[in-house]
Formats: sequence, structure tokens, C-alpha cells
Amino acid sequence: MDSHKEVDHSQKEVDSHKKGDQTDENLETRKIAELRNAVEGRDPIAKELDDMTIRRFLHARNLNVEKASAMLLKYLKWRKEAVPNGFIGDSEVKNELAQNKFFTQGLDNSGRPVAILLASKHFKGEINEYKRYSVYCLDKICSRMPSGQEKFLCIADLQGLRYSNCDMRGVLAGLDIMQNYYPERLGKALLIHVPHIFMKIWKLISPFIDNKTKQKFVFVDDKDLEKTLLNEIEESQLPDIYGGKMQLISIEKSS
Repeated sequence: MDSHKEVDHSQKEVDSHKKGDQTDENLETRKIAELRNAVEGRDPIAKELDDMTIRRFLHARNLNVEKASAMLLKYLKWRKEAVPNGFIGDSEVKNELAQNKFFTQGLDNSGRPVAILLASKHFKGEINEYKRYSVYCLDKICSRMPSGQEKFLCIADLQGLRYSNCDMRGVLAGLDIMQNYYPERLGKALLIHVPHIFMKIWKLISPFIDNKTKQKFVFVDDKDLEKTLLNEIEESQLPDIYGGKMQLISIEKSS
């Protein structure tokens, strides 16, 4: 008789979880519809956005429709001004591309595109070109996402970082673009080969990173590097410079 009670109790827990999940899904669906209606009434271009995009902005503001609406409208205005042609061409970021510092290939264990930044190859340039370059890279990464996937994983390799590579203005501009105009796109950022100099920079930039995004940055000790990378990415998808089998593919050549 006690065993029957345990089974009944377990089934009630399962049914309760199912109802909870359904309630959450119904709430989200309703909120997406509310956000869409609120934004489409103020900017007709919003009608071109799919529900997954609406959902990302909604979750970036913790399902607060009013705050998400303001964020989404700001994004639409920014996109028209920053990317008037709908895309950033190679010729618009040629100086940044020449540094050959950003790569993307392969997928992690969650099916997210993998991007690699070699920070020691970055040198401060014209800020508006760097902003365009940030958009260029993010658009390229997003275009590689498999159907149903919304996030990417980034390996930020800081080996060899020197003061000449430190570009506070550029870093803050890139963070601003990612947080405000590409919400819920970063799945995880693995910071590897972290030198002491970067920790000084981190103290300066971390206050500008919202808590939700900050939690996605993972500092990896050198002794744990191989284990951490293989926990996230299969060897067949891991770049060869980290012991994997994939060659680095520069961002402009990725598809």
C-alpha cells in the first residue's frame, strides 16, 4: 500500500512539473504576442522579425514587455542607421580583417557555432570601423547557427596580450553592441591563457557588463584547459591549435 502511495506521489510531482512547464510556455507565448503588438504599432519593420528574435529581447528584459519594447525599438532604429544596406561588406572593415584575429568554425556539444578571438592580434584602429567589424563578426556567427539554435560559444585566447593590444574604447563598444543589439546570443565565453595584465582590464570593464552576461564569462586555468575545451567541444570540432582536428577559418571566409 505504501508503494502505491509513493507511485501516486511521484506521478503527482511529474504532473505538477508538466503543468508548470505548460504555464511557463503559455506565459511566454502571451508575452511574445504582447511585445510584438507593442512594437509593430510603432515601427512597421518589426513585422519582419520572427518569434525567436522577439523572444530573445523579451528574455533579455526578464519578460518585462515594457522594457523589452524599449530595447527592441532601440535596436530597430540602430540597425537602420548602423547597417543601412542590411549587411556589412568586407571593404567596410578591411583594416580590421587585415589583423586576422577572429575565426569561426565547428560546433560545440550543444550545437552552437564556435568562434575564436586571438587577442594579441588586435591593435587599436578607427573606432567606427571597429564597431562595423563587431557587427560584421556577430552577423557572420549568427548566419552559421543551425536551425533552432540561437547562441554561440567564444574562445577568447589572451595569450601574448600586451599593452599595445589593449583597447578599452573598442572593448566597451563591442560589449555595448553585443549586449544591446544581440541579446541572448552569447552562450558562453571561455577566457584562456589569461595574463595578469588582463585582470586589470577586467576590473575596469566588468562594471559595464550586465550580471546575466557576466555569468557567461568563464576564466579557464591553463592546467584545466584541455579538459574544459573537450567538455565543451568534441575533438573533431575543436581547432587544431588546441589539439583538435579543425583548421582555423578566418571570419570573412566562414559560411
